[in-house]
Amino acid sequence: MIEQAEKPFLYVVVCAAGIATGVGELIAAAQERDWEVGVIATPVAAASFFDVDAVRARTGRPVRSAWRTPADPRPFPPPDAVVVAPATFNTVNKWSAGIADTLALGTLCEAYGLGVPIAVLPCVADALAAHPAYQESLIRLRGMGVRFGEPYSGEPDEDGRRPGFGWERGLDLLERRR
Repeated sequence: MIEQAEKPFLYVVVCAAGIATGVGELIAAAQERDWEVGVIATPVAAASFFDVDAVRARTGRPVRSAWRTPADPRPFPPPDAVVVAPATFNTVNKWSAGIADTLALGTLCEAYGLGVPIAVLPCVADALAAHPAYQESLIRLRGMGVRFGEPYSGEPDEDGRRPGFGWERGLDLLERRR
């Protein structure tokens, strides 16, 4: 049985990048904007890139990273929107190619097919972002209507400090679609 949310339901897809430790900021911002939130993480991200227990406590829902069996109930209602943050080189390229070998990627491929609005906050090092496959993936996903925030490389500025990630930008991109 699918639980129906009273508020719009946001899927947050979390990939394995160091900045993922701050995903609670996105969840809190989404909840402040009256979203219910469910988190789907890549297997590597769920294993060690953020505090799964803290996210579970904040959302009141399990963090999903593996497929459910057909007999298991769906733990989330269908999404009204999706934010992918942080989105890694690997996830962007596989998603663009239609590869659905993890729950996170399968969810992204399916969300597009269902017409669900999707916002992406990429976290990709400059050397990887220069790869032609990544550039082609961005073109393809933008052509599919996916909205992208400014790229975040994680590189320190001239003072040696890393800039903030801008978690709320994913929500802002979704609001432009309404």
